[in-house]
Amino acid sequence: MFTILALVYILALWYYIRVKQKKNQEEDVNFIGATTDGFIKYYNENIPASFPRATLKILKKFQALYPALFKEGSEWTINRHRKKLMDWLSSYRDED
Repeated sequence: MFTILALVYILALWYYIRVKQKKNQEEDVNFIGATTDGFIKYYNENIPASFPRATLKILKKFQALYPALFKEGSEWTINRHRKKLMDWLSSYRDED
C-alpha cells in the first residue's frame, strides 16, 4: 500500500513540475506588444467571421482617435486594444 501512495505522490509531483509550472512561465499573448501588422494578423485570425476585419487604414484612424491608448508607445496589445477596437469597428463607417 505504501508503494502505491508513494507512486501517486511522485506522479503528482512530476505533473506539477512539468506541466503546471511550464504553463505559468509562458508569456500571455494578450499582454505581448505587437506591431500594427502583427496585431492585424492576430486580431483577424481570432475573431468570429461575422465581426468586421481590421486593416492598416482602419487601425491608423483608430490610433489617431484614441491616442491615450498609445501613451506607452505605438505597440498594440490584445489586452489593451481589442475590446475598444471591436466596439469602435461595430459603429465605424469608411468615409473615404
